[in-house]
Amino acid sequence: MTVSRTVCLGFLAVIAVGTILLMMPFSTSDGSWNDPIVALFTSTSAVCVTGLSVVDPGTYFSFWGQLFMTLLVQIGGLGYMTSTTFLILLIGRKFDLRQKIAIQQSLDRPGMHGSAQVIRSIIATTLIFEITGIFLLLPAFVPDYGWNQGLWLAIFHSINAWNNAGFSLFKDNLIGYQSSFLVVFTITFLIIFGGIGYQVILEMYIWLRDRLLKQKVCLVFSLDFKVAISTTIMLLFLGTIAFLSIEVRNPETFGSLNFQDQLLVAWFQSVTPRTAGFNTIDIGKMTTAGLFITIALMFIGASPGGTGGGIKTTTLRVLSSCTKAILQGKEEVLLYDRKIAISLILKAIGVLVGSIATVIIATILISLTDPELDFIQILFEVVSAFATVGLSTGITANISVVAKLILIATMYVGRVGVLLLMSAVLGDPRPSRIHYPEENLLVG
Repeated sequence: MTVSRTVCLGFLAVIAVGTILLMMPFSTSDGSWNDPIVALFTSTSAVCVTGLSVVDPGTYFSFWGQLFMTLLVQIGGLGYMTSTTFLILLIGRKFDLRQKIAIQQSLDRPGMHGSAQVIRSIIATTLIFEITGIFLLLPAFVPDYGWNQGLWLAIFHSINAWNNAGFSLFKDNLIGYQSSFLVVFTITFLIIFGGIGYQVILEMYIWLRDRLLKQKVCLVFSLDFKVAISTTIMLLFLGTIAFLSIEVRNPETFGSLNFQDQLLVAWFQSVTPRTAGFNTIDIGKMTTAGLFITIALMFIGASPGGTGGGIKTTTLRVLSSCTKAILQGKEEVLLYDRKIAISLILKAIGVLVGSIATVIIATILISLTDPELDFIQILFEVVSAFATVGLSTGITANISVVAKLILIATMYVGRVGVLLLMSAVLGDPRPSRIHYPEENLLVG
C-alpha cells in the first residue's frame, strides 16, 4: 500500500460511505429510498468538490441529506490524508513513520518535521475562513429566509465556496444575488483563497504580521507564492475583461444588466471557473465564445495545495516558460530568476498530456452514448467534471446513465490527479542504473 494507493482507495471509501448515506430515506425530502445512481453521482461530486448535480439539492434532499453533502465536501476539500490525520489527532494518537511519510508526500512538503502542526494549521485556516464567510453571508440570507434557514444557507454556501464546490440550495444557484455586492464578493473571496493554497496563505499571513509588528527581518516569498499570486491575478483580470467584452451584447446574460451589474457578473464569472461551480448567470445561454473561455479557465484551474482542480496555475506557468525559453533559443527554463528543474518540467508535461487525454476520452465516450447533445455542451460538461468545477450548461440531469457514470469516473480522476492515479495503478517508479545514448529527433 503506497501513499498514492492509500489516497486513491481512501477517496473511494469516502465516496462509498457517502453514497450509502445519501441513499437512505432520511436523506431525501419525500422520505423514500434514493436512486443509487443519483446518490453515487452526488457523493462523488461532493467528495471531489465538483458541484455537478443531477437533482436540485435544495428540494430533493432533506436537511440530513444536505448535511451529509456538506460533510463530504469538507472532507473532499481538505483531502483524504489531511482529514484522516486530523481524526488521529482528535483521538490522541501519535504519528508513526509511515503516516509522516504519507503526509509529507500528500502535502508535497520538503520534510517530515512538524506534520501535526501543519495539519492543525490547515484545519484552523479552514475554520477561520469558513466562519468568516458564514458571518458575512448572514446579512444577505437571514432577511430573506429567516434566522434558522438563513443560518443554514450561510453555512452551506460558505463551506462550498471555500472548498471550491458549487452546490447551492437555490434553484437558480446564485442568479438571484447577482447584484449583491456582499454575496458576490464573499463567495469570490472564499473561492480565491480556498483555491490559492495553504502555503500561499501562510506566507501572506507571515508577511502581514511582520509588517504590522515592524520586524527587521523581511520575508522572502517563495517561488510558489510568486507564481500562484501573479498567475491568479492575471487570469482574474483577463477573464473579467474577456467576459465583459464578449457577453455584453448577449441579452440572455449581460446585455439586460446595467454597467455595475455587468462588472459584478463578469468578475464572478472569471472567478467561479477556478474551480467552483457557482453561477450568477444562466451558463446555458452564454455565447459559444464565452463557453470556450470558461472551458479554458476551468482546465487551468486553481493552485497546488488548494481545494480547486484543473492542471493548476504552476503547470501553466512552467509550460509557458518552457515555450518562452524555446522561442528565445535558451536551454534553461527560468521563472523569477530561478531555474526550473527538468523533473518539474517533465511532471508538468505529464499532467498536461494526461489531462488532455482524459478529457478527450470522456468527450468521445459521451458523444457516443448521447449523440443528440451538442459538442460544446459535452466538452463543457467533461472539462467541468475533470477540473472539479461544477458549472453546467444544464444537461447534467438529462444525460444517460452511462454518461453519468463516465462523468463520475472523470470527477474522480480529476480529484485524485492523473499522475497520482497512474502511480497507484503502476506502483512507485524504481530507479534505474541503465543510461541510454542520446539521439536527435525532428520535432515541430
